[in-house]
Amino acid sequence: MESTLVAPGGLRLILASASAARLALLRGAGLVLDAIPAPIDEDAAKESLRAEGADAETLASALAELKAAAVSTRHPGVLVIGGDQVLDLDGRMFDKPADRAAARDQLLALRGRSHRLISAAVLTRDGARLWHVAQSVRVTMRDFSTDFLDAYLEAVGDSVCGSVGAYRLEGIGAQLFERIEGDYFTVLGLPLLPLLEALRAQGVAAK
Repeated sequence: MESTLVAPGGLRLILASASAARLALLRGAGLVLDAIPAPIDEDAAKESLRAEGADAETLASALAELKAAAVSTRHPGVLVIGGDQVLDLDGRMFDKPADRAAARDQLLALRGRSHRLISAAVLTRDGARLWHVAQSVRVTMRDFSTDFLDAYLEAVGDSVCGSVGAYRLEGIGAQLFERIEGDYFTVLGLPLLPLLEALRAQGVAAK
């Protein structure tokens, strides 16, 4: 049965995502909301956008909006958050790895190099976009040993496939990095601070 949680101000708030990390970020910030996965073919949408030459920022923003719009058209009057994250390594964009072997290959490609994480957030109501933002963080991985990499993959297990980077900064994955330049929440998958400001403007978060 679907939840009917109510946010401050009497408005329901929905996260159009199956991402436990994004939901935890928002609830940790004190928001009361539901999470409903968006009924879209995300792989097909990515393929189409890439065929059109979309850059990383455009791709993340478009996917976030597609998710939010798909859910908000089914829930009239409800404010819906959409989010997406893209990893860009010198123009090569990575998806979540399919399995641990793919995650290992990806981390070897990222080892000793800098890449960008672009996280986008969108607010929609009744299928219409009200607000959006995309933020970028530059991340440098250290030149870790293959022994460390294999131990890391063994420690995190299949959860390594849950993010585009095949890592979680808030866990043992922190040991993969040499330097991070930018917003911490953006690394975790959501530009949280500007999103909270937008929610305050909508009367959903306390001012």
